[in-house]
Amino acid sequence: MAYIDFLTSVHKSTTRDYLARVNDAEFPKAKAAALAKQWGFDYWDGDRRICYGGYRYMPGRWAPVAQAMIDHYGIKAGDKILDIGCGKGFLLYEISLLVPGVKIHGIDISEYAIANAKEEIKPNLQVANATSLPFADNYFDFVFSITTLHNLHNYDLDKALREMERVGKKNKYLCVESYRNESEKANLLYWQVTCEAFCTPEEWDWWFKQTGYTGDHSLIYFE
Repeated sequence: MAYIDFLTSVHKSTTRDYLARVNDAEFPKAKAAALAKQWGFDYWDGDRRICYGGYRYMPGRWAPVAQAMIDHYGIKAGDKILDIGCGKGFLLYEISLLVPGVKIHGIDISEYAIANAKEEIKPNLQVANATSLPFADNYFDFVFSITTLHNLHNYDLDKALREMERVGKKNKYLCVESYRNESEKANLLYWQVTCEAFCTPEEWDWWFKQTGYTGDHSLIYFE
């Protein structure tokens, strides 16, 4: 297992007003979270004060992340890849453009996301839960999950990490939210609307050992 950061540049490209997120008059934090956790229109394409505020495909936005993963893991045509929590499939689509012939698969709990996914790869995506992946053992050459697993309660996080390990061969990567100090903890609490597992880096390491997860990982901080 190694710490490999593919996501910080994308994460830091967004400007965040943490206090405004908490104190908004129309969508106070509790209301925004309740709407977001339905994983429907409000989460993806509703008001920015709830979550993404319009999660649309922007050509090339995810290409640097895709290329970095391709280079690091030596992804090639014919490889089977799974994205756990694929959303609308934008990252998978970029991978398919960069490596023609790669066999992509994606799962997400959001029926709305799958229904509104990138048309070119929608047949490769399905509604499913990270706690019970509909794939055989050791089926994928590369399994990844980006900013998804921290949305699970502990009992489901345990299952999801074990499932990720089960369906993957050697190469696996996940990215989750975390905090290193009280300032980052407060910012995470202010900003997130779906997070359930609030863990320090040391606690994430504990989870990986507890569940036998052997893949790589990185952490997102709200500085």
